[in-house]
Amino acid sequence: MYHEHPLKILRYSAKNIWLLVFPLIRGVYTYHFDKNWLYSWIKGAWFDIAVLGAIILFGFIRWYFSRIDFTSEELVHRDGVFVRVNTYIPFKNISSATIECPLFMVPFNAVRFRCDTRAGIFKTVDLKLLVGKKAREAIMQYMPDIDEKNKIKDIPQPNSLSVLLFSVFFSSGFSGTIYLATFFFKGGDIAYDIIMRSLNLITEETEKITEKFLLKIPTAAIFIGVFFVGSWLLSFIVNLFRYGNFSIDCDKNCMKIAYGIIERKEYRIKNSHINYTDLRQNLIMKVMGAVAVNISCAGYGALKNRLPVLLPVKTEKSLGKNLQVIGIYSGVKNDYSAQPAGIGSYLLLPLLFASLIIPSHDWAARLFPRFAELSLFVAVMLEIPAVWFVIVKLVALMTSGVAIYDDKIMVRCSKWTKFHTVVSSRDKIVKLELEQNLLQALSGRCALSIWFEGEEHKRFKIKAMKVKDVRKIADILGYNTGDKVKA
Repeated sequence: MYHEHPLKILRYSAKNIWLLVFPLIRGVYTYHFDKNWLYSWIKGAWFDIAVLGAIILFGFIRWYFSRIDFTSEELVHRDGVFVRVNTYIPFKNISSATIECPLFMVPFNAVRFRCDTRAGIFKTVDLKLLVGKKAREAIMQYMPDIDEKNKIKDIPQPNSLSVLLFSVFFSSGFSGTIYLATFFFKGGDIAYDIIMRSLNLITEETEKITEKFLLKIPTAAIFIGVFFVGSWLLSFIVNLFRYGNFSIDCDKNCMKIAYGIIERKEYRIKNSHINYTDLRQNLIMKVMGAVAVNISCAGYGALKNRLPVLLPVKTEKSLGKNLQVIGIYSGVKNDYSAQPAGIGSYLLLPLLFASLIIPSHDWAARLFPRFAELSLFVAVMLEIPAVWFVIVKLVALMTSGVAIYDDKIMVRCSKWTKFHTVVSSRDKIVKLELEQNLLQALSGRCALSIWFEGEEHKRFKIKAMKVKDVRKIADILGYNTGDKVKA
């Protein structure tokens, strides 16, 4: 029988922090209605101390009744005082176990423990505990672990360059904006001062550059550009620290993944509970023949702003055949591919959007001549990703498809600007859907969507497939398409 770490008392106490409203009311009342308010406040300080003591006492009682126990087959967490909640998690059902060791917890010898099963929805954690060294060692004896004697050799370990490229390709201005917003709201006046000084400095430098080179770039446009570049840079730095010092070891039954510099995380994942492997690429990575390997497994990558990365950026050639036991396949060609004749399914909307940007600028410039320069800047900045998106969808048309071999299925498709090569066992498929509009019915094509198991059922869609090919795929997978889809 083990207790959680004593630090959890503070966490439980925080749930009753609302009780501090009574000392606050007393302080406000004393200040407004008593001339000798300081004396009156000190005289009644026992009440404030009593409330604070009650908050801590409640936290201590909750902590004392929170107990960790084991049987021969399951992990048991007993929680609650008046209403007892007992959580039983069979060891055989555990998909992944996580140990998190933030830097600020190191002096207290405390770690966060999480374990997940394939039960539940929306990536909810099945069990989350704050434990000390002894409890951690006791718990981890029952968690999935690799056998050192049967460990797979020659696994391509990520190096510093791999993590660096991963941070470059998978950082985003949107994530950086969230970090900036969090810093601004939590930092208050300090954050405000820093941001305002930075903006003033940018304004001064912008004016100097504009005057020196006679550039006709609006200050607002430069602000936008600098903001998103800075946001991306912040996201890049965060990812470097988050995924730095990456390591992976595995055998046929389990894999152990660890990463993080400031906040170290160690995952133990049961291979048989992996839903699918996802080799992700963007256009540059596709040209370079590089991939980032992700997996879908309950509990892995479920935390906010975390990616379920198994291997950061590696070339497809360096993956090798040793990783097939954990679902990483490369060099397999499509058995059924998207049809070039269905180019409209991929390029119609991207081309339409790209062709409307410049005319929209001309229309806006006539209506608002004062903002013509800013409108031109926005149009150019929108046209670049629009053209990029057209190229991405053209490549997607040329590479999308399905391969079926042994008991595996490989799906190649694209989502927005990302390319996915998804490998899974056939029995992990939970749904198959065929879509066909009138034009597709006339040409004998349709779209194929495949859903795989997981806490979130992920959909992967391949457009412009031959109906005959889709029927063959459905028959192989054991699905009856009927005669509703016209070939």
